[in-house]
Amino acid sequence: MLCALLVAALLLQDWLVGVLDVPVLRTASTVFVAVCVQALPFLVLGVLISGAIAAFIPASVLRRALPSRTALAVPVAGVAGVALPGCECAAVPVSRRLMQQGVAPAVALTFLLAAPAVNPIVLVSTAVAFPNAPMMVPARFVGALLTAVVMGWLWTRFGKAEWIAERALRRLPDHDGTSRWLVFAETARHDLVDAGGFLVLGGVFAAAFNVLVPQAWLETLGGQVVLAVVVLSLLAVVLALCSEADAFVAASMSALPLLPRLVFLVVGPAVDVKLIALQAGAFGKSFAARFAPATFVVAIASALAAGAVFL
Repeated sequence: MLCALLVAALLLQDWLVGVLDVPVLRTASTVFVAVCVQALPFLVLGVLISGAIAAFIPASVLRRALPSRTALAVPVAGVAGVALPGCECAAVPVSRRLMQQGVAPAVALTFLLAAPAVNPIVLVSTAVAFPNAPMMVPARFVGALLTAVVMGWLWTRFGKAEWIAERALRRLPDHDGTSRWLVFAETARHDLVDAGGFLVLGGVFAAAFNVLVPQAWLETLGGQVVLAVVVLSLLAVVLALCSEADAFVAASMSALPLLPRLVFLVVGPAVDVKLIALQAGAFGKSFAARFAPATFVVAIASALAAGAVFL
């Protein structure tokens, strides 16, 4: 099929140049390539570190390092996300394994929300995407960490074990005899393919956003911060971008104020359509139906609070 497409492209070269050589498509292709080229190095570094952690650092290490009281262990698990890079897709199975190793659900869920949003790869990519707005980095860090910790405390107070599927709480041993290097290779490969696909989709969206959305709409939305916050928070859920690449998409929305874009960056790694599906599969539909809406509200409130302080 690839060879056939290449032959067809060569035979129809003159026609394709005439069709594609238009200003809109040139602008869109430039934006797409720029987003992907900027984000790819951070994505590759993130999946390599994620694979190394999955292979060489047992999840039980975190369990032993946590305080015995759940209320104190929640913020510790949130801060631990700084040292454990990876996308939100990888955080779901890790969190489930933590539960299976005896970690309190509230603590594991805090880690699930914190790890993909406060790790150094995400923060560095945010700094690169917003060179003229350095306060976006601490604002995103605080907003995401606050989201994770508040949700952990809420689960400690109101969560019920029966909301989580029994398979997610079944205890498992730390090791299954699989080669550590094989685990490293498979984890890195899976995360790169999965996150790379979302990076491409994010690049396509950024390109389409720049050429299809009229500038007048953005100016109108930029003048109404409340409406912009609502629209971008919902957009973050629908687009389901990888946390290691979403900053470049948010940066492309240069006509909008920083606060709505901060909400976009905090909400996206915490709750989106792919994450809801993953949570339903790992922890059960009953869990996802309660956890996702609560996370959405808490993430928006946390982003607004962080934005009020830093932006």
